[in-house]
Amino acid sequence: MKGFVHIRIDDRLIHGQVATRWSTGLRVNRIMVIDDAVASNPTEKSIVAMAAPAGVRTSILGFDKAVANIKNGNYDGQRVMLIVKSPVTLVKMMEEGVELLPVNIGNMSNRPGTTQYKKSVSMTAEEKEAVDTLLKAGIRVTAQMVPDDPETGIESFF
Repeated sequence: MKGFVHIRIDDRLIHGQVATRWSTGLRVNRIMVIDDAVASNPTEKSIVAMAAPAGVRTSILGFDKAVANIKNGNYDGQRVMLIVKSPVTLVKMMEEGVELLPVNIGNMSNRPGTTQYKKSVSMTAEEKEAVDTLLKAGIRVTAQMVPDDPETGIESFF
């Protein structure tokens, strides 16, 4: 993943913490969101893009286009933060041959059918299985809301 500096799972996508704390601290010049539903809805796509800080470009793409762009090296020389809503997306990326960086889980809201593992992290059985798959593949997965929080391995909450 040339050009990528951080992978975050956050079901809020681009929001205040990402725009102010993460993007500044990581000195990113692009935030990439991979989400088929948002990418195919012009209104949602516009709203998510507006949340990015000034001077930071956004790529809000569907899964197939995003994976093709990553594999083609379209982000070489940039500092890109990748945001997805679910670890399931990351497992699919691995299955497509994308080598992932360590993953940070910021927020996965409490929803029907989820188990709460941490105040800000609730997962369905499928999402938990996806995190387990990432861990088994040797990918470090942390739970960290903001950069000042300790980087705690997600497995310590299971």
